Amino acid sequence: MENAAYSQDLAAVWLTLKLASIVTVLLLIVGTPIAWWLARTRSAWKGVIGAVVALPLVLPPTVLGFYLLVAMGPNGPVGQLTQSLGLGILPFTFPGLVIASVLYSLPFVVQPIQNAFEAIGERPLEVAATLRASPWDAFWSVAVPLARPGFLSGAILGFAHTVGEFGIVLMIGGNIPGKTRVVSVQIYDHVEALEYTQAHWLAGGMLLFSFSVLLALYTLNPSRRKAL
Repeated sequence: MENAAYSQDLAAVWLTLKLASIVTVLLLIVGTPIAWWLARTRSAWKGVIGAVVALPLVLPPTVLGFYLLVAMGPNGPVGQLTQSLGLGILPFTFPGLVIASVLYSLPFVVQPIQNAFEAIGERPLEVAATLRASPWDAFWSVAVPLARPGFLSGAILGFAHTVGEFGIVLMIGGNIPGKTRVVSVQIYDHVEALEYTQAHWLAGGMLLFSFSVLLALYTLNPSRRKAL
């Protein structure tokens, strides 16, 4: 019995790390152009798009999870699209969990990168333009290296936030062992079953992980140290 519980704990830890790694990579890919646009645009839509991106910061996870569940369900627009493509429906699957986690953790990656891009200012890009660098070259050779602290913060926060998710993963992924049961849900199951020893081990690991993430964030990122 103990071996089975131990195996389930390890499976939940592995699934959580897998989910967080995939989501972090996707967040950097999706979040970078959004952050660049928000940092550079003068469009009247900037406030609206910025508010949409930041919405998960204030929206209860269950609310976001509910609407994603409806949208990705068999009668929702996303669900009908995935079914027409022969992909089935996404709720209670790992890919559905990835999509929900990307949306839920998006502001934790976009905002640090956006702030880093805004801190660069116009001067470095203008200098690059006088040296005949194309906008694409200036972005990769000037903007991205100068914004590295923002990318570091975004990656760390995105990974850590995904690891700590509970409400939205329970709404979208459910509680399927080996497929959608992550560490936070596994802790909840242990507490419900009055298995406090197992819950202590996992909760303690999460506490240590959270502290390590914050320590890395404030140690490796010079701008965060100066803010203190």
